[in-house]
Amino acid sequence: MNLQWYPGHMTKAKRQMQEDIKLIDVVVELLDARIPVSSRNPDIRTLAGGKSRVVLLNKADLAEEVETLRWKERLEQEGSFVALVNAKNGSGVKNVQFVIRQACQEKLERDRKRGILNRPVRAMIVGIPNVGKSTFINSFAGRACAKTGNKPGVTKGKQWIRLNKNVELLDTPGILWPKFEDPQVGRNLAFIGSIRDEVVNTLELALELIACLTEQHPGLLTQKYEIEEGEDAVSVLSGLAIRRGCKRKGDEPDLEKAAALLLDDFRNGRLGRVTLELA
Repeated sequence: MNLQWYPGHMTKAKRQMQEDIKLIDVVVELLDARIPVSSRNPDIRTLAGGKSRVVLLNKADLAEEVETLRWKERLEQEGSFVALVNAKNGSGVKNVQFVIRQACQEKLERDRKRGILNRPVRAMIVGIPNVGKSTFINSFAGRACAKTGNKPGVTKGKQWIRLNKNVELLDTPGILWPKFEDPQVGRNLAFIGSIRDEVVNTLELALELIACLTEQHPGLLTQKYEIEEGEDAVSVLSGLAIRRGCKRKGDEPDLEKAAALLLDDFRNGRLGRVTLELA
């Protein structure tokens, strides 16, 4: 399964970000803690240039805690300032303002020496579709100031948001990159819902997810659904369909319905804390 998705509006959004980068002090990139590599847009590094970088490992509550801490350490070793957050319930969000100002400490010190005091830090919020940028901003600001949705493409244009006297945020649309060199990256992005389901064969995607989970997390599907795991992903999905009452006329297992159920359970953490990419 080789997935590619780069609609035209993302090209326009990327050009706009290139224009706006000169207006900001720090780039704040949200990653999905379950797939920190696949959810990191390689174009952002080029776009950011020499700007300070903050990485937020969002949806940390859905990923394995030990692995997320390993990713935090690895990213910090690479030179990023890192925070773990769950934008949905606000966990870790209060720490982000401190991390942003920490990343901009050298610039703030230069401003102080030049007599520029109390100028707010300007941060650009970036990330792939459906990684939780709008939810994070609303949680960070403590009010509903950015549109949110459970599908990619909700944020269409840029929005400046004044949080307080210390920080201003520039929200940007979620963008991917033109070509995924590794097919697994495309699959991982589809697993978490960053590629529109309308352009994906969800049955095939669910079978790929079953293969991935049974290899990396053996016993997980058995524990969750009380079904037998085997080498044949179709039989696993069929067992899930029967167990959850997903049936067609004639009592045949409805694999399409079971596929949608599995993907929804994974995306919303009902399978437990699962990390697909290990540090």
